[in-house]
Amino acid sequence: MAITEASAVDLAGSIRAGSLSSREVVEAHIAVLERVNPSLNAVVVQRYDAARREADGVDARLSADGPDGLPPLLGVPVTIKESLSVAGLPNTAGVVARKHIRPATHAPVVQRVVDAGAIVLGLTNTSEGCMWIESNNRVYGRTSNAYDRRRSAGGSSGGEGAAIGSGGSPIGLATDTLGSIRIPAFFNGVFGHRPSTGLLPVTGSWPPPYGVARMCANGPLARRAQDLMPLLRIMAGPDGVDPLVRDVPLRDPASTSLDGVRVTLIDDAFLPGTGREMLRARDRAAAALADTGARVEHVSMKSLRQIGLFTTVVLAEETGISFAEIMRGEDAHPLSFPELIALRGKHTAAMRSLVIGEVLESLLPKPLARRLVTAAHAIADEVTAIIGDGLLLHPTMPAVAPRHGTSTAQPWRTNAVAPFSLAGLPVTQAPLGMGSAGLPLGVQIVGGMGNDHLTIAAALELERAFGGWVPPRGH
Repeated sequence: MAITEASAVDLAGSIRAGSLSSREVVEAHIAVLERVNPSLNAVVVQRYDAARREADGVDARLSADGPDGLPPLLGVPVTIKESLSVAGLPNTAGVVARKHIRPATHAPVVQRVVDAGAIVLGLTNTSEGCMWIESNNRVYGRTSNAYDRRRSAGGSSGGEGAAIGSGGSPIGLATDTLGSIRIPAFFNGVFGHRPSTGLLPVTGSWPPPYGVARMCANGPLARRAQDLMPLLRIMAGPDGVDPLVRDVPLRDPASTSLDGVRVTLIDDAFLPGTGREMLRARDRAAAALADTGARVEHVSMKSLRQIGLFTTVVLAEETGISFAEIMRGEDAHPLSFPELIALRGKHTAAMRSLVIGEVLESLLPKPLARRLVTAAHAIADEVTAIIGDGLLLHPTMPAVAPRHGTSTAQPWRTNAVAPFSLAGLPVTQAPLGMGSAGLPLGVQIVGGMGNDHLTIAAALELERAFGGWVPPRGH
């Protein structure tokens, strides 16, 4: 297997065994990024020379000390979403007014991966303020899909999805509130995992979670499913800052049997526009899990059709601060008069739409807003009860990656990812091969709270059944 197709676990093993040098591994991934990034715009802050020096240091250490007692990811490259703090590097989250920001320390999840020996190649693009499902902003521009440059890479972690989907990085770190890991992973044909709330600290990500910390998660993307749990083990645990994080035992997906596990499919939860290809892919995934002994059940839950719109009200009501206020705190004014009349101002159309939506939401009578919030949480509780100790398979999005710009001001597109964020449940997005348009298919595998090992075990089975990540043509 080519270096730029192998898992991080296998690359780390080859580096320790001496069959590959860290410099070889790092150079191979840099070569891919230097070839594809001019058209993808996935890595927006590169540190290739520093990565080469660090790789040389790893090789010198191995030569002097041997392979024993080394950190688990020693010499393996990683990319990081730009909204996560990396000491000394930009942390704009695509907001022009934050271009001067340079954090003094790593976010805890970044620090833990670096301490495990990983080498940061660079930072990847995001949507403006991490607030939409296409990665485009006025700091770095727009990121394109790894398989079709005319299409979206997703958001808000689209740069991460495109970097890994192109073969330019084996693993990456990102954030997920309303699908920001899952959607880019789906669009770019790779694995992404939104951990159970309270497993990984969200400290060091911008914007901070404010009053919706239960919905926010830091987590990994990877081209191979076997990397997900090792990354979770490295990043998990309290940091002394995030009050939700606890020490949680993490079981081994590789030794987890799916025999007898209930796998639920919800058949009537979809708005018009959900493609049959997405549902057929979900059903094929269910059949593959049934072949391992899982029990597939179908249920009805029409209330999920409204959850995306309800969730936007939850965000507005429970954060305690509007995004317009957050942006003004950064000396950014999305709806100021100069911005509104500018042909190309400092804010994207998606950000303007978000702020306008906040204005409209503020006009809702408060009793109605509270009822919608209550309804959203009740739906999330119902989903949690349906899943129980089993799994749920659900389309990640209603269709494959759309053309650039076509998702703006369409909050219902988050319908398929929203309920699991509200519930704080673990979700693994798994690729399911290529669809009729030559674009990746995929499915969300949702588990009960704390059952991250179970969703990843199912992802490992689906990788065996469908082949997992498919390198783009010309990889």
